[in-house]
Amino acid sequence: MKIADLYIRVSTDEQADKGYSQRAQEDVLIKYCEINGIKVRNIILEDYSAKTFERPAWRKLLEQIKKSKGKTHLILFTKWDRFSRNASDAYQMISTLHRFGVDPQAIEQPLDMNIPENKMMLAVYLTAPEIENDRRALNVKHGMRQAKKEGRWMATAPPGYLNKTTEVGKKYIAIDESQASHIRFAFEEFGKGIYTATDVFTMAKKRGLRSNRSYFWKILRNVAYMGKILVPAYRNEEAYLVQAQHEPLISEALFYKVQDILEGRNNRTGPIGAKKEEPNELVLRGFLICPLCGRLACGSPSKGRYKYYWYYHCVQGCKWRQRADKLNGLFIEELRKYVPKKGAEEIFTIAATDFFRDGQQQDLKQKKEIITLITEQNNKITRARELLLNGDIEADDFKKMKKNIEDNILRLEALLAENQHKKSDHSNATGLIYHVIENLKKLYLMYIEADIEKKRRIIGSLFPEKLVFENDALRTTKLNQAMGLIYQINSELDGRKIKTRAKNSPRVFKVPPIGFEPMTYGLEN
Repeated sequence: MKIADLYIRVSTDEQADKGYSQRAQEDVLIKYCEINGIKVRNIILEDYSAKTFERPAWRKLLEQIKKSKGKTHLILFTKWDRFSRNASDAYQMISTLHRFGVDPQAIEQPLDMNIPENKMMLAVYLTAPEIENDRRALNVKHGMRQAKKEGRWMATAPPGYLNKTTEVGKKYIAIDESQASHIRFAFEEFGKGIYTATDVFTMAKKRGLRSNRSYFWKILRNVAYMGKILVPAYRNEEAYLVQAQHEPLISEALFYKVQDILEGRNNRTGPIGAKKEEPNELVLRGFLICPLCGRLACGSPSKGRYKYYWYYHCVQGCKWRQRADKLNGLFIEELRKYVPKKGAEEIFTIAATDFFRDGQQQDLKQKKEIITLITEQNNKITRARELLLNGDIEADDFKKMKKNIEDNILRLEALLAENQHKKSDHSNATGLIYHVIENLKKLYLMYIEADIEKKRRIIGSLFPEKLVFENDALRTTKLNQAMGLIYQINSELDGRKIKTRAKNSPRVFKVPPIGFEPMTYGLEN
């Protein structure tokens, strides 16, 4: 009497679509064995895809066959697609089973392998499921590609979004504000160029961002956050971006600014080397440079008789060294210089209002320049196409040129959109100026009461370049423009050069137009 193992396989999709239940297969196989006088040794149930033989139950069955050679003669299943959906893998497995004296057979598609013509039928039975799988995969791939072209996100929602389904069953992603606020924070902080990506990740993580360090880099690169979907390259079609159906979390201009920093195309606006995680005693570390050699200053504690004393110092080989509490105190005194004095508020408001007006003119000028640049880029594509048609350049060269130019156009269009957004900002100039003045009044108090993280954010926003303490005084190559204006007004008031202002007098100061964003950053309540 022959002995057989019954192999019953069904995947979840097949069971739903075609009704291939395990119970139905088992009933058919057992009746076949009863009719043909075959003894059943094992019944193996598998809920796994047949694309490969890396299936848990099949691996276990194969190990049993190897250990108990000669104890089973047949492996029975209903059809050949239950055995495999990969022809090449199936032939190798059949050869393996034959070496152990086991013959695989499909009871609904029986084949006598002693008849040569049946080998052709076996090829048909094995190839048909593989073709069906390939066609199904191709249809899914084309469907997903078309959905991406329509701007739909076709995967698990990225952090900051949630997967949703409409009443009619259409899937989409919606903003998850509990995480979206942390994503916006991360882009804004990194886009200002003060901290490294690692430091920004640490800050966002403390705020509640659910991500790991390696995936955080993918977040900063993900075009979905600016409301775009990447359609990947396929055959002769190059990869390109389309407008997404979901709501963006950040502007295109901010996204491309972050990309420029990541790729080293944009100089950081803050002191390179400034880190967020510092001891309270070394709040200025990363913002200070040595006045003797110009290198970035370090900091460390020195053990005294009863306690540790903290110092800012240069690297080995340079002798510059200063008590940290002394420099920290001098910095606080320096902040007092930027608190508006009596009479400065009115002058600052008038000057700042003029700056906003100038800013509108600058924005209009910038808009014209951006439009001109976009036109020039489009003209470059036209000229490159003419060179291609004339045979002066190869098709591959044209594709590379076109791709680079289109990337430039995308960035310029993002700047143009940001320029349009600035117009609405100017309409709220009065409220913003008032907010700045109120923050400036309590600037040094805010700094004293802030934790280490916020203190360093304030420093980074006020002083975009490195600081040098020389002769008990602060020196820097660049100052936040709003702070520079207040300092100038206070100095003029101290020198009695400004006492009153006529209602219709011209602008008091000539300072480049500013948007006050650097000032409010780090000084918000």
